[in-house]
Amino acid sequence: LVRGCACGDRDGVSSPELGVVHVSCLAEQAKILVKESLETNLSHEAKNERWTRWHTCSLCEQLHHGVVGHALGWACWKTYVGRPETDLARRTAMQNLASGLGVEDKVRILEAQIATETRLGAPELNILIAKNNIANCYDRLGRREDVLQLRREVYARSVAIGSPDALSFSYALSLSMALVEANYSAEAKHFLCEQLPKARRALGAEDQAFIKLRRTYARCLCDADGATRDDVVEATTILEELSRMTRRVFGPSHSFTEDNDNYLRTAQGSSSGSTSPSSKK
Repeated sequence: LVRGCACGDRDGVSSPELGVVHVSCLAEQAKILVKESLETNLSHEAKNERWTRWHTCSLCEQLHHGVVGHALGWACWKTYVGRPETDLARRTAMQNLASGLGVEDKVRILEAQIATETRLGAPELNILIAKNNIANCYDRLGRREDVLQLRREVYARSVAIGSPDALSFSYALSLSMALVEANYSAEAKHFLCEQLPKARRALGAEDQAFIKLRRTYARCLCDADGATRDDVVEATTILEELSRMTRRVFGPSHSFTEDNDNYLRTAQGSSSGSTSPSSKK
């Protein structure tokens, strides 16, 4: 019995009886739903929605995380590995498999996926997804310059080919975070000022990507050279609002909420350490 989503811990109220499930039951549910979608004439959107059961809770609609997400990645791969190399389910399962591996092994799987997708003439969108995942691995390995170079490439190509809004803004978020990590906070701030209004209109105020874009913007305000007390106060205000929102939407113990609270404590510490508007200039 495991819990790997936001069920049972939302709106600031913990409900221990909710959100507890067998991993094997989650996998079996996903198998049945995907099998039905492959055997019936469902729309593309309906088939995609059923496939998400391999990585997303059907109740709270949040991604499974931690060991639950890893276990489902392996279960997904074992289910479809026997299919032909060109089979879409097998190719998608390879993406899920990567979540169950260590970082260096994950890079090798993703590189193999890119080689396969390229050889089979797959849409560039699929290849960009794999490249973005490799950049995630590089980030965990501390390869900052490689991360930034790949983030720029993926975002630029996603815009050029007209990727769906959710995906393009996800890549925009990744690029902005890479800029901050590489100490290009001023560039990141300018980039985010362009992205935030468009992301809010396209995604909505409670979307994870939009929340993270705002959180990254708050970080830029604190970290940029020449940041003033007013910048830090603005960042703290943004993070306080996001803290309330994430507790309500995702629950207080979700990793997304905890990450936001960590950013908030850092900003509050910076704010208390600034005694005058010019002290951080």
